[in-house]
Amino acid sequence: MKLKHVLIGSLLSTLALGASANSVFEEPSDAIEYRQAAFSMIRVQIGDMGDMLKGKVPFDAERFQQRANNAAALSKMPWEAFVAGSDKGDTSALPAIWSDNDTFMKKATAFQNYADELAVAAQSGDQKLIAKAFGPWAKGCKDCHKSFKD
Repeated sequence: MKLKHVLIGSLLSTLALGASANSVFEEPSDAIEYRQAAFSMIRVQIGDMGDMLKGKVPFDAERFQQRANNAAALSKMPWEAFVAGSDKGDTSALPAIWSDNDTFMKKATAFQNYADELAVAAQSGDQKLIAKAFGPWAKGCKDCHKSFKD
């Protein structure tokens, strides 16, 4: 039941942000900078969680939960910054984001859902359960990069 509430809240916040996205960024370069910052912060979360699950650093359930919560929040942020005109400039975003936006947004939504599921799994502190949720989230990240990032 918790997961259902997390997913519904996630969807509503994404829809609300999407409705106001064009008014947030004055210049396309602002949108690019915003999404790059969001992705950079996501990288920190995934790196630390991955290191814990691989045994490179000791597993810390509390720290993992914090990272998973951060990841769930951050996973909703970059998408509003893929606005018209932000396909030019200092960006690794491929043109397919705009030419196949439906697929891009489906992958973005899946990524957000996986992050929410990871945050719920992390509440258990059970490393096996957490690893099962981490895999799809990390794969969702890689899948999007294959099609939409240079």
